[in-house]
Amino acid sequence: MAVVLAASVTLAVTIGSADLHPLDVWRSIGDHLGLSSSSLSQLRDGIVWELRLPRVLTAAAVGAALAVCGAVMQTLTRNPLADPYLLGLSSGASVGAVAVLILGIGWLGLPVAAFAGALLALLVTFALANRRGELAPTRTVLAGLAVSYLCSAATSFIIFWSATGDSYREILSWLLGSLGAASWTDAGIVWVAVVVVGAVLVSRARTLDAFAFGDSTASTLGINVNATRWTLLTLVALLTGAAVAVSGAIGFVGLMLPHAVRFVVGSGHRRVLPLAALTGASFMIWADTLARTLFDPRELPVGVVTAFLGAPAFAVLLRRRRVGR
Repeated sequence: MAVVLAASVTLAVTIGSADLHPLDVWRSIGDHLGLSSSSLSQLRDGIVWELRLPRVLTAAAVGAALAVCGAVMQTLTRNPLADPYLLGLSSGASVGAVAVLILGIGWLGLPVAAFAGALLALLVTFALANRRGELAPTRTVLAGLAVSYLCSAATSFIIFWSATGDSYREILSWLLGSLGAASWTDAGIVWVAVVVVGAVLVSRARTLDAFAFGDSTASTLGINVNATRWTLLTLVALLTGAAVAVSGAIGFVGLMLPHAVRFVVGSGHRRVLPLAALTGASFMIWADTLARTLFDPRELPVGVVTAFLGAPAFAVLLRRRRVGR
């Protein structure tokens, strides 16, 4: 899957209106990293380094983040339909983003506002779900749904009350998920979050394996169930917030890909989490490539593409699982 990811990055950068060769991609990378000198023209080098490569790498990081978060949340909540947006994170981020786009608080910045909205939604979800210091999975899911509906209502109210002119198009593009404005800064933000948070989650793979058998089993193995669940869900919120802040709301990646990986390698999280990250990264790269090239020069929101690809694929996975049982 690492080889597939490297090939996906290379080929996705070459696809577009400007005809590029895979070697052009690596020549540009080598030149900017000081490893070699490139004979590419300034225009072609700019297309690779300034336009396409940051977007492709951002897509890879977002896909990896969402897939890892989905795998962890499905285990912690023991809900096979859980995904990174189950706790209201996406809706909270949408409130922050819409506030920046419409209400004119641009000094805050769209990524910062979206990230702050996601974390605020998580805190409200935890406050509603917490009962005598315990964070039960079912209560957490229900609290997350309540927060999600509340934030969606707030977003709709802000749009209805304040949006004018072309702001509707910009808002809709963000709410449906878009990587059209991705930059090296965006790629750096999400990749740092993926590497740091992902490493911590992988180091807790045995703990996640215990959670898969239920809270009682995890407790008998010496795990502080409530504190550990709080910690892991907070890490998931940080990783999801970083992804949503740069890409908008993108569905089905965190829901579908963890199941696909488990069907291939089993349920051990030491294997599931790294493979989910690699698979999610490759999937998102090609979903975004379809989004920007399928109806060129018009560009689809990448969230629309993931929904079209994810819904039938998830239905097939569910059918195979039922037949297997």
